[in-house]
Amino acid sequence: MGCSLGDGECNDNEEPLHPVTIERGFWLGETEVTVAAYARYRGGAAGKDENPSLPVVNVDWWDATNYCKWAGLGLPTEEEWEYAARAKTTSPRYGPLDDVAVHSENSGSRLNPVRGKQANAWGLYDMLGNAWEWTDPVGPPSGNRRIERGGAWNVLPKYARASVRDPADPKATA
Repeated sequence: MGCSLGDGECNDNEEPLHPVTIERGFWLGETEVTVAAYARYRGGAAGKDENPSLPVVNVDWWDATNYCKWAGLGLPTEEEWEYAARAKTTSPRYGPLDDVAVHSENSGSRLNPVRGKQANAWGLYDMLGNAWEWTDPVGPPSGNRRIERGGAWNVLPKYARASVRDPADPKATA
């Protein structure tokens, strides 16, 4: 886990590269949570002006956690998220940047529907780019930050990497 060898785009909070053991199995959805799925959680359908196949955004950490509980799941830990994003690769990305990630230079200045880019080796789409993804902290429940992973449609391509970590206020919307 952490900055891949030879990756010159890493931030200090991605260092050092270190081994991690995941002691239990876990599941992730094939895609980011869609507008349609989140609308069902909220008790309705997507609005007429909302594309149901877009990833849901503007959701704070608390709402993301509550959605996961409602769905009978949980947010992945950072370790689980990075393991899933890498899908056994040791590279910063699981394929060529524009093949696997929606970022500020290829997004058309907007969110893109899920499954628009190549999946990783485990069949997971949009692990890099399109929308930031909240993770569950491991450790003390105190503190005033939670971690978003993976980058988004409106950030520089260098943030669409498996080791990228964005500490954010849990009340902020990703």
